[in-house]
Amino acid sequence: MKKTNNLSKQAMIAALYTVIGFVMAPLSFGAVQARVSEALTLLPVFGIANVWGVTVGCFLTNLIGLATGANILGSLDIIFGTVATLVAGLLTYIFRNIRFKGLPILSALPPVIINAVVVGWELCIMINGSFHPIIFTAQAVSVGVGQIISCGIGLLLVRIIENNKRLKEIMMR
Repeated sequence: MKKTNNLSKQAMIAALYTVIGFVMAPLSFGAVQARVSEALTLLPVFGIANVWGVTVGCFLTNLIGLATGANILGSLDIIFGTVATLVAGLLTYIFRNIRFKGLPILSALPPVIINAVVVGWELCIMINGSFHPIIFTAQAVSVGVGQIISCGIGLLLVRIIENNKRLKEIMMR
């Protein structure tokens, strides 16, 4: 029963990530982006299993984005964007107990930094055809700012979950 509950929770996280990504598609893809669904990358704070829901959600969002033409990065983003989310989720989990004023602020840094670098690189390659330090830096900063916004929302989400006994219980199973 516990495995079924966990699988259901991960499917809901993946579905929520995907739905938010597409409801806010104009912000989710492109050279200037704030993928609000990335707020969910803070959910591994509540358990390592949540990494999978977020990673599958990212994969589905990128895949459907490619199929609909919304994701300009295409297969690069399906592969590298998904791996970036996986690595960021694992690091978010590892840093979960390092807190400032009760918030896992350090856990918010991996999604910001890793996605800024990886998606910034993807955008640089897509825009320029090859790596160029100035274009990469501009894209990485742009993606990083969007990630800061999304992870700020994620920290608020963590606070809301932690202050609700029932939600916290569900997320920590």
